[in-house]
Amino acid sequence: MNLLPAEPEFEALLDYLKHNRGCDLTGYKRSSLVRRFRQRMQSINIGSYQDYLQYLQSHDSEWRALLDTVLINVTSFFRDRDAWDYLASNIIPKIIASVQPDEPIRVWSAGCAAGQEVYSLLMLFAEALGIEACLQRVQFYATDVDEAAIGQARLATYDSKQVTSIPPQLLEKYFEPTPDSYVFHRQMRRQIVFGHHNLAKNAPMSKIDLLSCRNVLIYFTPETQASIFVRFHFALKNTGFLFLGNSETLVNHRQIFTSISLKHHVYAKGLNLELNDHLLINPKSSKEQVIDTTTSQIQFWQTAYETSHEAQLAVDNRGCLVASNNQANILFGLTLNDWHRPFEELKPGKLLGSQTSLQTFYRNRRRVTLKNIEWNTSKGTSYFDIYIVPVFSQKQHLLGVNLTFIDTGSSTTSPRG
Repeated sequence: MNLLPAEPEFEALLDYLKHNRGCDLTGYKRSSLVRRFRQRMQSINIGSYQDYLQYLQSHDSEWRALLDTVLINVTSFFRDRDAWDYLASNIIPKIIASVQPDEPIRVWSAGCAAGQEVYSLLMLFAEALGIEACLQRVQFYATDVDEAAIGQARLATYDSKQVTSIPPQLLEKYFEPTPDSYVFHRQMRRQIVFGHHNLAKNAPMSKIDLLSCRNVLIYFTPETQASIFVRFHFALKNTGFLFLGNSETLVNHRQIFTSISLKHHVYAKGLNLELNDHLLINPKSSKEQVIDTTTSQIQFWQTAYETSHEAQLAVDNRGCLVASNNQANILFGLTLNDWHRPFEELKPGKLLGSQTSLQTFYRNRRRVTLKNIEWNTSKGTSYFDIYIVPVFSQKQHLLGVNLTFIDTGSSTTSPRG
């Protein structure tokens, strides 16, 4: 069987999966995709991409079988053991020391496959804290784009071959043997929130202390990898760590991460995100929309991100949030899921709405300063000066506004009812 390299016929397959099955594989490296498509096609004796497209269209269950081949889940407990030993002896103690005893620790296994990685993480934290403290303090998130893999991970059941890499004392402590398998500690398993997640498309978790994504990014193109790294930067706390696989390297052109251990592929946050970084994850519906990005739109993004080092947000002329810097995300608890939501529905919008309307501002089109605005929360009362600055195109069309929130003082008194 002689299949040609990736051609328009192959791209038509990817286009069909994206638009008809909701599975977007266009961000994956073509060499890996072609190899795995060939494997599946050969197994059912189909020799051309056109014939396989017709087969996909006429067999409703075939696309799932294809994904089982494409989204290969090759993993193991404590894979690359030296790296896990380094994580246990150097990184996890730093994470525990960086949070208060009553402050939660949040761990994200991105691309969790059949669960071996997240259960390895859970065992390390339980060993460091003790099982009871781990149950009280640590929340684990395990995500993958493959629904079948998530189902396997939830079962937490592994055969004798799959558990050979687990140290005997940990296997005895954290697994229950059955006649033909081993099942992970049932109570501890409840600490994990499993969910479907596309690293290249979906908004990341937030306030993460340790983000483990090992041997997943190698399947993506460099451009897609760069956008994922920006999402990871967004997800991590300033004191958080990123744990990659041995085959993966950082590809972002800016040093938004700094190496803690090159040998073990552990990183911490480096430079703050800037305009070009955020543009990598700005939702785009089509290539045409990317091409249609105008000079005035870019000028708006630049102004929104570069005018202040304080908590800063950008709202377009429709009243929707289109950008927020790190300080604003921390202050108001914003995530990428809040982008393109009506600003008035968000915490900073409600705070602003108690004093003025953006629609009134849009009509007046002048800079406004609101002084000593009171904000009551469960943690106490804060006071802000809010600067609202119009952002215009070169033709003086109002694109939106840049808002800067400067904290002028706080008190810990109880908020007024």
